[in-house]
Amino acid sequence: MARVTTAGQRHDSLAFEPLMGRLRIRRLGRGRPRTRPGRLLADKAYSNRTIRAYLRRRRIKATIPEKTDQQQTRAAKGSHGGRPPAFDPEAYKQRNTVERGHNKLKAFRGVAMRTDKREFVFHGTIDIASIKIWLRHSAKQDPADTT
Repeated sequence: MARVTTAGQRHDSLAFEPLMGRLRIRRLGRGRPRTRPGRLLADKAYSNRTIRAYLRRRRIKATIPEKTDQQQTRAAKGSHGGRPPAFDPEAYKQRNTVERGHNKLKAFRGVAMRTDKREFVFHGTIDIASIKIWLRHSAKQDPADTT
């Protein structure tokens, strides 16, 4: 998991490239982790020219719905507007898992309200909340193992 903390009033897409730079995907066997995922699932907020160009440059498949105003602008240009970006609605359904994870984290008041002023303390709060969620989940997974 990679994370970047931004100011509350800043848009999340501004931290996109630093976040992608921190991403490390562990390999099944030996070797250093990959830094390029096969696919990125994101919401409409990440549908802009800069992010799509970055993903094309790194050959990462993007599953990002196009904003309505971008669709209208492209349609108004006619044949000069180009083709719409590829979008896989079935793959996009997997984004629900990430959103549920965010909601579980935000159930912790310290994470939702961001009462910690220092970034390293806030990251610790997120770590503790994540561990508590993981422990709850693992306890529900194996109720028969009580020996």
